[in-house]
Amino acid sequence: MKVLIVGGTGGTGRLIVQEARVRGHEVVALIRSREKGASLGPVHLALGDATDEATLAAALEGCDAVVSALGTPMSPFKEVTLLSTATTALIRAMTSQKVRRLICITGMGAGDSKGHGGFIFDRIFNPLMLRKVYVDKDRQEGLIRGSNLDWIIIRPSVLNDKPATGRIRTLTELLNFHGGSISRADVAKFAVDQLTDDRYLKLTPLITG
Repeated sequence: MKVLIVGGTGGTGRLIVQEARVRGHEVVALIRSREKGASLGPVHLALGDATDEATLAAALEGCDAVVSALGTPMSPFKEVTLLSTATTALIRAMTSQKVRRLICITGMGAGDSKGHGGFIFDRIFNPLMLRKVYVDKDRQEGLIRGSNLDWIIIRPSVLNDKPATGRIRTLTELLNFHGGSISRADVAKFAVDQLTDDRYLKLTPLITG
């Protein structure tokens, strides 16, 4: 399978690139500069901005699926629009190129997972540091849900940089769940699994360790 990975130079995105390569997928990584893509290994590099529809359409040529691991820094005061703007362009480009499968990573606290992050995340960290980011994540998820794509939205719990464990708890019903963490490596494995697994098609699984 030929896969476009958006956000492939980020902490989780790099691991998704590696995992997809290990499993034999042909990878196209959208990057802003060749320097950023130098350490990704033998992948196709598409240079450009993730918010530009023409750039995305060109990068999607011949692709079968997209994994979006696009992230944005914490923003306590400034409005955030990157995620929704890029997702709007991506949906249009995928539609024009007839690429249907989209795996998108958002986060615990988006959509109906709000309030399930535990006391520190829900009452302190999210309101003070991530509120504006999560407003945009909600917009991003709404755009995906409203599309005609074959989508899966993955909501990881708090990310850490520990090695993969292979023990991933996947939740679509969040009653009695309040917080958790998961390694980026396990998120990468789960994301690549979804390229060929329809179990969570048009669902929003929350994953935790």
